[in-house]
Amino acid sequence: MPRSLSADNGAIIGRIAARRRGMPVALSRIADLVSAEPTAAVELSITELAERAGSSPASVTRFCRSLGFDGYTQFRVAIATELGRGSAEQTWRTDIGAEFAPDDSPEKILRTLLSAHVRGLETTAEGIDLEAVRRAAHAVTASRHVDIYGLGGSAGIAEEFQRRLHRIGISSHAWSDVHDGLASAVLQDESSVAIGVSSTGQTTETVQMLDQAGAVGAFTVAITHDDESWIADVAEVSITTAAPVGYLRPDDMSVKHAQLFVIDLLYLFIAQRMFDPAAKRLAATAMAVSGHRRPRTAPRPDETREAVG
Repeated sequence: MPRSLSADNGAIIGRIAARRRGMPVALSRIADLVSAEPTAAVELSITELAERAGSSPASVTRFCRSLGFDGYTQFRVAIATELGRGSAEQTWRTDIGAEFAPDDSPEKILRTLLSAHVRGLETTAEGIDLEAVRRAAHAVTASRHVDIYGLGGSAGIAEEFQRRLHRIGISSHAWSDVHDGLASAVLQDESSVAIGVSSTGQTTETVQMLDQAGAVGAFTVAITHDDESWIADVAEVSITTAAPVGYLRPDDMSVKHAQLFVIDLLYLFIAQRMFDPAAKRLAATAMAVSGHRRPRTAPRPDETREAVG
């Protein structure tokens, strides 16, 4: 039976009980889950805990900070300590995973890590729906504007895609703040495309922004590893990436590489459709920043003499 903490014998649970009444709904759901199952915070990643609570990773972070912790890692360590499960081995298994051992050689870590990343890319390539990518590319090419939504790690993917679209002349913006994103989403229309990036597909804020854009007529695209997730349900097109392999959760970099692979593919499909203007704009933008790149270092005098001799 899972060990539990009461407000009387657990300082953190007591702190949660004292502040529960004043918490917003999203945070109170997390508070209820942790109070009922304190071990969940030790055993689950931030994404898994958010899903169990019907919330989002961002809300979990806000919940932890409302209790005086810097973030989820510090919170779960404190909970583990109160439960008597704060050993280094337990923390390693929870946060890093079983793929790597603390005493693995550098060579073994390298091989295991490479295998995980390659597997993620291969799984994404094998399962990708090229027709879905084609439809998304067609919609983006024909659009007047593209909104891209993503929070946390997915925000970086959204920003990278926005930069690529911008360089070939497509009006676009990446939003990682839900207030700004919703304000933009409601201004979209049938000539717009909205793209939501969420690995789990359950990030509340990202789903809200994509759903709002769809409600006013924008063509909606989801990039997620779960094609039966909440975000996939509100999107007209869903492009699937590989699921996390289980290490460094929830910051599994193989997930980010799978997402980058998808946006790279989508970008190439788009660039193909507008080859001439895209090529000219890429050349123009490269020329615009060329003066800010340092020239290659001139050869040293001794290298010049050797070449002449």
